[in-house]
Amino acid sequence: MRLWVLCALTLAATGARAASDDRGWSRPEQPFRIYGNTWYVGTHGLSAILITSPQGHVLIDATLAENAGLVEENIRKLGFRLSDIKAILNSHAHFDHAGAIAALAAASGAPVYASRSSAEEMMAGGDYAGDPQNGEAPHYPKVARVAVVKDGGTVQVGGTMVTAHYTPWHTPGATTWTWRSCEGKRCLDVVYADSLTAFTNDVYRYSDPAHPERVAGFRRSFDVVAALPCDVLITTHPDVSSFLDKVAQHRAGKQPDPLFDSHACKALAEASAAKFEAKLEQEGEAGRR
Repeated sequence: MRLWVLCALTLAATGARAASDDRGWSRPEQPFRIYGNTWYVGTHGLSAILITSPQGHVLIDATLAENAGLVEENIRKLGFRLSDIKAILNSHAHFDHAGAIAALAAASGAPVYASRSSAEEMMAGGDYAGDPQNGEAPHYPKVARVAVVKDGGTVQVGGTMVTAHYTPWHTPGATTWTWRSCEGKRCLDVVYADSLTAFTNDVYRYSDPAHPERVAGFRRSFDVVAALPCDVLITTHPDVSSFLDKVAQHRAGKQPDPLFDSHACKALAEASAAKFEAKLEQEGEAGRR
């Protein structure tokens, strides 16, 4: 490998690590019940979700590679066993969400599921040419095997059924997951919305006329998220939706309860769409210079 490439990759990894420290990506967070059989087991700055059932559990995302022990500890704190995880799902295959999946899959023996593009990217350890952040986002331990879930497909463990909704192009394989959780007779629609932000490296352009699917795909993703039945919204980065703040207000008894908001998905999609259109305008201005 050429020295300048090695230096660039080192700087990118160092910068990403510094950013993760600033955002609390490795800061421990006490695990807690969100609603019914849905639990938060991630860190302060990165979500990981456990959906439990007597027949086994589903884990969605695993945060950074170095956080595998934190996620496992959170699961154990809640009284659950890692060996009872029967499926691991991924939102998108960046190091901050998929980094610890290889370790937790090996420790639990659970199969891993994702969209086709995310499966390819995870098996490549994040080295994926079609990723808008390829060359900047650090690599991570490769996941040996990933089963593909089609758009609208489901993963079922016991009575828990989780549905995949493809929502590219934060990455080509970005996926939003939905399910229902119940407390007594009250069942709510829970949405784990994937990132809808258009980050890129210095080369990738969403408005590249050779790839019209990028813009069309992102716009469709906003429509998909906006239309989802959505009583509880969780985002891959909790700060994007002020999720942990809403949980604190929920615990304090604030009314109306901000944790249960049927308009949250639509609001997230609309805000993300506005930022994306601004991104396209910036790319256009840069191209006219």
